[in-house]
Amino acid sequence: MSKVRKLLLIDDDRLQQRLLQQHVQNFRSGPFELEEAVTYADGLKKLLSGKYAACLLDYQLDDRDGLALLREARIAECHTPVIFLTADDNEVVDIAAMEAGAADYLVKSALTPRLLERSLRYALKLSETLSQLRLLAQRDALTGLHNRREFQRILDEEWDRSVRFKRPFTLIMVDIDHFKKINDVHGHQIGDEVLKHVASLLAGQVRNVDRVARYGGEEFGLLMVETDSKSAIESMQRLGLLLAETPCYVPKTDLTLPVTLSAGVATSLTDAGSAADLVAAADKALYAAKGGGRNCIVASAGGVFQYKVT
Repeated sequence: MSKVRKLLLIDDDRLQQRLLQQHVQNFRSGPFELEEAVTYADGLKKLLSGKYAACLLDYQLDDRDGLALLREARIAECHTPVIFLTADDNEVVDIAAMEAGAADYLVKSALTPRLLERSLRYALKLSETLSQLRLLAQRDALTGLHNRREFQRILDEEWDRSVRFKRPFTLIMVDIDHFKKINDVHGHQIGDEVLKHVASLLAGQVRNVDRVARYGGEEFGLLMVETDSKSAIESMQRLGLLLAETPCYVPKTDLTLPVTLSAGVATSLTDAGSAADLVAAADKALYAAKGGGRNCIVASAGGVFQYKVT
């Protein structure tokens, strides 16, 4: 049995609500369940919850319009597809709705179950395609981690937040030791397995609020929010110890490779005056770790730390 997909209707017209309920019940595909919101505030709250496959949005809501709600939802990075509903066939509103991010524009008087279902099917397919494109734009294809561009966007946002609220966050730049040798001796496919192994470990051990990215080649970036340098170093020490206990095993080859990491640590508010300076400080500390024998952590503020929690 197919999973019931929830639709959100934001409309304060009770008659229109009943009519749309009947239309949804007459869909050939599905099943769908239509939930309602009758005010601007409640509609926006529900839409931003992310619980709905799609939204049907009326143009007139209280003393505000649906266009404002749609724009507010898009600013909040809500990607739920929205089908705009209006009483009048107005080309100006049509264009404005599309520019605001609506997937389709329908006139209420012309609505039929078949027309609404067709519009919904198109909106869901478009949403799926856009979701895949966002994933390609934001994620590294090999490891599934954030890519460098998306990590930079997150870093810039976190820097602004850190400066505004005077709360620190820490950036850790991590490099796989002797990765070129792994590629040269075992081949790039084995090197890819090592990259995926390290990526999986990093992503699986940090908190949900933290961010991990493949920064480039064999280098990774960890952004640890609300975290000072001391706590970040301790977390990195635990990660290094875990990696030492779980070497990379490559299926079908019976090959097990020990992997070690070098890391550089820099903290906002104390180690840099901008997001770019923070990356430079963490990179400089990373190069010091690599130059100092590898398999260790160097803090931008000073200090070399081994992978041993005291």
